[in-house]
Amino acid sequence: MSRTPNLNGFLYFETVARRGTISRAAEEMSVSPSAVSQQIKLLEQNLGVKLFRRQGRMLSLTLEGEQLFQSASVALRMLRDTSRHFKRGRETYQLNMRVTPSFGVRWLGPRLSDFIARHPDWDLHIDAAPDPTDFDREMMELDLRYGTGNWPGYHSEAVFDDCVVPLCSPDYLKELPQSGDAAATLAAARLIGTPRTLCQWDYWLNHNAITLPERHMPILMDRSSMALQLAVDGVGVVLDSMSLAMPEIAEGRLVPVLPQIPVLRFTSYWAICPSRYIKRRAVQEFLAWLKSQTKDFEIEITAACARHGLRQTRIEFDLERAAEQH
Repeated sequence: MSRTPNLNGFLYFETVARRGTISRAAEEMSVSPSAVSQQIKLLEQNLGVKLFRRQGRMLSLTLEGEQLFQSASVALRMLRDTSRHFKRGRETYQLNMRVTPSFGVRWLGPRLSDFIARHPDWDLHIDAAPDPTDFDREMMELDLRYGTGNWPGYHSEAVFDDCVVPLCSPDYLKELPQSGDAAATLAAARLIGTPRTLCQWDYWLNHNAITLPERHMPILMDRSSMALQLAVDGVGVVLDSMSLAMPEIAEGRLVPVLPQIPVLRFTSYWAICPSRYIKRRAVQEFLAWLKSQTKDFEIEITAACARHGLRQTRIEFDLERAAEQH
């Protein structure tokens, strides 16, 4: 029966693989080259594979060595990161979090300077990715996610609402029929959408009892940022979030196309984490700051709607019904 390798062997192996020679690894670890060689030899014996090939004084990894190096690098980095976190003391915090990309770039990013000014000693690591965090496999403590709030097994709390409305550039609006007939206006427009949004054109049109000619398909952009930019450039009418488009709305680069139709409002941005993480002070403090920001942002949204004569109507977003419509 094979023996379980000594954990020191993995540490020696990772250092040799990273530095390329026994002597460099020994220098980094402040041990003798023979001690390093002995640890590598024992590790290879215990695993029953060769991990290195010799090329003069340099070493190169075998296929098995490459596989082990990838795993050992990740594991040791996690251990070192955790160790550094413990050593920083009580008053220094680290928060690893993930965010939905468009939300991270367009909403959270411009506000982070306020958080950093309030918490200058924090280590804040933010990953913008479209896929939700796998908390069992990734070193993340919080995920700010766009969706319906249905993440079984996790603590999930609403951050703020989406307010969805058709928008276009002022110049493009002048080219559209101004009869007040929503169907006629949109039938003359090039529609722009994003497949990742909950409220897509089919759902919005059905909700507002608007019928367009068949094959009136929207241009689809993978990210809201891209879709909004197309609308700013005068390409067409985008159905997207006021929450993400507020800079363009405030500057007059985007305007509501159909102010007579209410803005659809529903909760769509959520803070998600394992229940055991919600008591961590770093998570609690970030969420408290986030809630203060969303409270201020609510005032901005309300003011923008008032300026453009927009009414709001709250809906409970039905994901199954939406899926049936596209």
